[in-house]
Amino acid sequence: MGSFLRGDEMCLAQLFLQSGSAYDCISELGELGLVEFRDLNPNVNAFQRKYVNEIKKCEEMERILGENKMSCQASENIFVLYSLQSSRLLTWTHVFSQEQLQRFELELGEVTRNKERLQKNLLELTEYTHMLRISRDFVQRPIEVGILDKVFFSGLIQRAKIEAFERMLWRVCKGYTILSYAEVEEYLQDPDKGEAVKCVVFLISYWGDQIGQKVKKICDCYHCHLYPYPNSNEERNDVMEGLKTRIQDLHTVLHRTEDYLKQVLVKASESVHSWVVQVKKMKAIYYILNLCSFDVTNKCLIAEVWCPVSDIPTLRRSLEDGSKKSGSNVSSFVNRIPTTDTPPTLIRTNKFTSGFQNIVDAYGVGTYREVNPAPFTVITFPFLFAVMFGDLGHGAIMALFAGWMVFYENNRKLKNTRNEIWNTFFEGRYIILMMGIFSIYTGLIYNDCFSKSLNIFGSGWSVRPMFQTGEWTNDVLRGNHFLTLNPNVAGVFTGPYPLGIDPIWNLASNRLTFLNSYKMKMSVIVGVIHMSFGVILSTYNHKKYNLYLVFLPELLFLLCLFGYLVFMIFYKWLAFSAEDSSHAPSILIHFINMFLMQGGEVQPLYTGQHGLQVFLVVIAVFSVPVLLLGKPLYLYWLQHGRRHLGMYRVSDEDMHIRRHHGFYIVLYVCFFKFNLADEFLHQAIHTIEYCLGCISNTASYLRLWALSLAHAQLSEVLWTMVMRVGLRMDTALGVLFLVPVFGLFAVLTVSILLVMEGLSAFLHALRLHWVEFQNKFYSGTGVKFCPFSFSALPSSFENDGLL
Repeated sequence: MGSFLRGDEMCLAQLFLQSGSAYDCISELGELGLVEFRDLNPNVNAFQRKYVNEIKKCEEMERILGENKMSCQASENIFVLYSLQSSRLLTWTHVFSQEQLQRFELELGEVTRNKERLQKNLLELTEYTHMLRISRDFVQRPIEVGILDKVFFSGLIQRAKIEAFERMLWRVCKGYTILSYAEVEEYLQDPDKGEAVKCVVFLISYWGDQIGQKVKKICDCYHCHLYPYPNSNEERNDVMEGLKTRIQDLHTVLHRTEDYLKQVLVKASESVHSWVVQVKKMKAIYYILNLCSFDVTNKCLIAEVWCPVSDIPTLRRSLEDGSKKSGSNVSSFVNRIPTTDTPPTLIRTNKFTSGFQNIVDAYGVGTYREVNPAPFTVITFPFLFAVMFGDLGHGAIMALFAGWMVFYENNRKLKNTRNEIWNTFFEGRYIILMMGIFSIYTGLIYNDCFSKSLNIFGSGWSVRPMFQTGEWTNDVLRGNHFLTLNPNVAGVFTGPYPLGIDPIWNLASNRLTFLNSYKMKMSVIVGVIHMSFGVILSTYNHKKYNLYLVFLPELLFLLCLFGYLVFMIFYKWLAFSAEDSSHAPSILIHFINMFLMQGGEVQPLYTGQHGLQVFLVVIAVFSVPVLLLGKPLYLYWLQHGRRHLGMYRVSDEDMHIRRHHGFYIVLYVCFFKFNLADEFLHQAIHTIEYCLGCISNTASYLRLWALSLAHAQLSEVLWTMVMRVGLRMDTALGVLFLVPVFGLFAVLTVSILLVMEGLSAFLHALRLHWVEFQNKFYSGTGVKFCPFSFSALPSSFENDGLL
């Protein structure tokens, strides 16, 4: 919990890696993901670093593997095998050479080219056969031998081009051509696009050599496939017999070629995933080695890393394991070094807390050792969402949907989709689950389920005593559209509802007035408590003098004004019951009179109220100058009031941290120049922002009331306009009519109330945490700890298209 609250303690360390064992040591660190490497060669160009040639070789192997993957995907069976194998090997295996991949590339390329050449020959013979068969009917009389080959062009063209082709022939040749064509029944393969297209057989007769040259150019322009036309029917039959034999032979050879190609691809698919993993790891390791620097003897690599202090023993063991694997006689070792640089922030999370941590990190990564809001956001975020979304039925649907995702969270089809919207929902499944559970709770408090109340324990109000005592008569019922239950009549009000709001309010005409008053006060209470908790959390980030000069004035200003407002709300609830609620004074009037220093004109809530309110206002007013001037004047006194020290005094906390790291840093503070004007300006901005923010932020929490009201009204409108229409039909057709009505009600409920309203409540809860809560203590100006880890590589595989 301490690590999740403040982040891990980090240190800067130097790694001394022997040249022979550096590769294996970095590999071990990549498997564990312990350290973040710093670049020790920032001024060296990427193409001038030592291991740039090894990285180029890895990129060449990636290219070969990418082509192999595309070849495997060309066949469905091979692709399925590849997908199954891809989930097995995820660890480092035997090292293979670039020459092995190049030999495989040459073999695969040669077989593929042979296959493409055979397919092209088969297509040409098939087209020639169709041309001879279909064009038989184009010429009705025999033509002299020797003339036929001069006056005819025959071939195939795509069907989409035939009309334009015919118009071009007519316009260019001035009508000195005769075009005959007929469509081929079956689809033929387009060698350029690899798609099946419809083709047309044509026969062109022309007069004159010049016309023939024009026809030839037009055919080339439209990518026509031209074939020689036989001089006689006997020659045609002989050619067709020869084509039939050659086509059968090509089918046999092509089938054997495809079998051999499939064997090559199947053999490659068994190892392609392990090859991809190895190449990616090799490239990552050489990239890290390029960040290291060499010592003067060029026998040792020096690396600087950020590492959690708790993982230093594990780091030492991994370096020892890497040295043993490489067979080095001298082990690599690690040495912690002092630094004045701000370390990166490491917050360890699990699958449950990672979603909430991402919400905080979206605002800003916490400064090093700054208190982390995520542990509290786990509860407060879904709770504030549920205050705005509170509905028992809608919350149950949301919780069931999230529970389904949690139950199947290890399903690869759900995890590895490329749909970004679905991935967003799936990654936030635990957030949605918590929001659904809390919405069920607030739905019980509001006693709201699809805009209807549940009478579980029985209402605390009864109508019968109003008739028994004679308060209501038949004449009263006939003369009034609305009647008021009098709680002072014995038996009308027996006590509050055990859980949540009494269901009788669902029938009351002043229901909306009551709920607005209740939810508005509840929003203020929740907001003040939430902001006060944020101010209290700031004590984790303050130095000792800030506790008195910053934290205490901030807390007093907030509690003396708005904390007192919360006190008055609770006091009014406790002091006035249903019997004497008509005599209860207005809290708004009392709160306004508190600032005007007036109180004699209205009925007080309690004895001594005016004096207490004046005292609280005075404390709040005096807290402002303390907050504005206290810190700058104290720092000025530290700088100039202790001239005999000659330096800016270091706080006990800072000295404790530096002793803990095993070194002292005192000299660097001697050069720190304190500027009173800058410090005063910074503190003035903070004071104005905080004092105005307390007012605006408290008002901002009223969005809890507004969103809750909007959700309840939309739910009621949807029930009234849709579901009630289907329930009103009491005939036999009403059952059949209720089916589409319920379907429409379900679709509108999910799309509007769950998705749209849920997204709206989510965004408002996000705003309340980022602005109203976190600005009280959280700066979020840190840098996230990004360790070198092989587990982060699969995402880059997918981006590169290799997996």
